Formats: sequence, structure tokens, C-alpha cells
Amino acid sequence: MSSTSARPDSINLTKAPKEPVALSSVAVLLHPDDDIAVAKISLMPGTQLIRDDGSVVRIAQMIPMGHKVALHDIPYDGVIHKFGQIIGFATQEIKTGQHVHNHNMGIKELELDYAFSEDYAPVELVPASERRTFMGFRRPDGRVGTRNYVAILASVNCSSSATVRIAEYFRQPGAMDDYPNVDGVIALPHKGGCGAHIGSRDLYIFQRTLAGTVHHPNVAGYVVLSLGCEVNQPTDMIDATSMKGDNPSIMTIQTDGGFLKTVEAGIAAVKKILPEANKHVREEVPASELMVALQCGGSDGWSGVTANPGLGKAADIIVKQGGTVVLGETTEVYGAEHLLTRRAKTPDIGQKLIDCIHWWEDYTAYFGGSIDNNPSPGNKLGGLSNIY
Repeated sequence: MSSTSARPDSINLTKAPKEPVALSSVAVLLHPDDDIAVAKISLMPGTQLIRDDGSVVRIAQMIPMGHKVALHDIPYDGVIHKFGQIIGFATQEIKTGQHVHNHNMGIKELELDYAFSEDYAPVELVPASERRTFMGFRRPDGRVGTRNYVAILASVNCSSSATVRIAEYFRQPGAMDDYPNVDGVIALPHKGGCGAHIGSRDLYIFQRTLAGTVHHPNVAGYVVLSLGCEVNQPTDMIDATSMKGDNPSIMTIQTDGGFLKTVEAGIAAVKKILPEANKHVREEVPASELMVALQCGGSDGWSGVTANPGLGKAADIIVKQGGTVVLGETTEVYGAEHLLTRRAKTPDIGQKLIDCIHWWEDYTAYFGGSIDNNPSPGNKLGGLSNIY
């Protein structure tokens, strides 16, 4: 920064500083070839940003914190890069210093070079003798949990509030004193269970999802709460999924005396499970037993700059320990799938991702939508412009 530049802590956010400001002090340039920078603070019109090469970017309009500012003129239909990757195309001419967002940037079909497996590199695992450990719960099927819960599963949204009421009972002081090895009783409410065709694929996926939840290694046992008239009948769900053979207790509001009676029955059913769940004790297990999923939510313009790289580093650490990390929500990688296909172990694995992407494209188009509908108004308010 030159001696005539304003210090970052002296910048008044309500008006442009009189002196030029080093771009790096108020914005982030993520890649030398990027067409935009991300504002660290709200930038006022008239602010002059000095780049490392001495060139000056004059802010033409207010740039909210976390949003993008054009570093040079971008012609209509010009490609816009962030992280050195395409994030959109100019839908109008964009001048230096202008705000770059949904009003002047859109998406269209990308021509990506998948380069299957060209950048694949085997993971250098930490030697087994040097791997870290944690205190987990080893289940009968060999999987390991980090918690030891008893769950109350709602078969339909109409019984969800009853599951919450039962779980609240076990959060009372002293309710769990006799079960020191149990980390808690948890409710598993949701908004589904009706509005689907019996025997449909949608209902089956829903049932599999619920079954996967109660078969999570963090769950030692569970009960099921039903309204009674729902499409997702508990017995049908159990017979159709991996829950078959579990023989869980099922309480039904419409036949068991109403809401309060069912809550009482649910509490009694959980109390029967707790002694067995308490027999599970923590033991030292290798970090290779960890299976961690990454979940998105509340994303804004900083997610890709801060949180995502941090989680990526954490994922690398777990994988090097022999563990597993799951990158869920396929639509979130849309526009960057070519970066993953390059790292795929085999071309067939990479093609599976592309097939999944194409399925999403066809699925959203069938209903008159677009994958770009995925970002919410809140995401966009925080600086995200599109799915890229």
C-alpha cells in the first residue's frame, strides 16, 4: 500500500474515502484471472481501489459486503470468472467498478472438459499405527457411532409434534440419571408421510430415508409414532425397508386414545428401550471408522471463500486417516463437476457423477424449472448469484 492510501480501519462505510485504498484491504481477489473481486466491507461509490499492478478500480455503485465488483469492463455475453472458474455470463455490458449480480449476470449451458481421472492421485493414508482414535460406540453390525441415542420416529407429519413432546419428557432434570451411557432421547419429526401414491417411487424413497435415519449408528433403538390414517403406514414402511425384522413399538394416535395417551405410551415404550441402550459403552476406535457428511445451508458470498475450503481441509484430514466423507446434494456442485471428474479414481466413477447431473437437468426441466432455481432469496441477498 502506498503512503497515500487510507488505512482499512479509517474507512467510513457511509461515504467513499478521500484517499485510494489497497484493493486487498477491502476486497478479496481469489484468482489472478478473475474478472471480479469480493467485497470484505460495503464499498461506497467513488472509492478508488489500487490493485497490485498499480491500476485503479473506481467503485461506480454501492457494493454490499460479500458481493462482487467488476475489475474491468465486461462486454455483453462476456464470461465472468471467480476462483478462476466460470460463474456466469454478462447479460448486459458491465463497466469497471459496477456491482455484478443477478441483474447483469446469468447462466447458460457450459462446455466443460471433464478430463476424466486426469488429475487422480491416490490418497496417502496415515499409517495404521499412527492414526488417531476417538471414543465411539461399536454397534453389532460393526459400524461406529459418535453418540448413543434412542429415537422417536414420526411416520407422518401429523404425529411429529407427539415425538417432540416425548423427547421433551426425557430432557427433564433426573430423567436420564439411570442411563449414563445414553446421550439422549431424540425426536425425528418431518413434514412428509402423506400426499404420495401408495407404491410410488417417491413414497419408497421417503420410507428408505426414514429407515436410514433410525439405522444410523448413533441410534441404539427407536419407537414409531403414527397418526393412523396416513399413506405411510408404519407396517408398510417396515416391510418395505431395512426396518423389517426390527419389530419396533408402534403407537397410533387415532387408536390409542388420542394425543396425550399416545405420548404417555411413547414415554413408556422409550423407557423399555433405555436399559438396553445403556449397555452400549464408549470404546477407543480408529478415526478410520468415521463417516462424515457435508451439509450446505445458509450459504452466502463468503461460503466458497471461507467455510467450504475449511471443510475441505477437514475432509482431507479424515480421508487420510482412512475415514469417509460424503459430499451430498449433487446440485451444489453444478458448474464445477469437471473439477471432480478430473479427480475421479476411474472414468466410470466420474461418468456416474455426470449421469447424476444430467438426471437433475432432465428432472428440473420436466417440471418447468432449472437447477439455477436452487439458490434461495437469502443466498442471493448474501452475495450468491446463481448455482455456479
